[in-house]
Amino acid sequence: MRFTGNSIKYGDNVDTDVIIPARYLNTSEPSELAAHCMEDLDPTFTKRVQSGDIITAGMNFGCGSSREHAPIAIKASGISLVIAKSFARIFYRNAINIGLAIVECPQAAEEISEGDRLEADLDLGMIRDLTTGREYQTAPFPEFVQKIIENGGLMQSVAKGIIK
Repeated sequence: MRFTGNSIKYGDNVDTDVIIPARYLNTSEPSELAAHCMEDLDPTFTKRVQSGDIITAGMNFGCGSSREHAPIAIKASGISLVIAKSFARIFYRNAINIGLAIVECPQAAEEISEGDRLEADLDLGMIRDLTTGREYQTAPFPEFVQKIIENGGLMQSVAKGIIK
């Protein structure tokens, strides 16, 4: 599982209410959610995010309500990976369930800057900041999590008979 993209950086305690504001929860259409992703926290997000970009964030990313809409909005916006110091547990679970790759790596999340070009190989547990040349080690994804993400989420993996 390899990812390459530019870093879009956020701080601590980015909650699901700013990832996708409650006023948009009347839809579960990924493209509609993506159109409003981060708009209350970062009104420029949807204009500057490129397919493959990587969010780097601080502690407790995805805290707040347990809505699946938040990781769906992030994934549908084009973000390929979220690297954070830590994740709210329900967000972590929801992200894997919908096929959004996320990884905890406190040192990388702290040191990577906005706009840095990143490369991550989650099979090896390696994150490289191509802008600064720094490398960070993280735990590789377990094989079953890799399969869930590669297949687009838990439900798609079950439908394909990969996860039983």
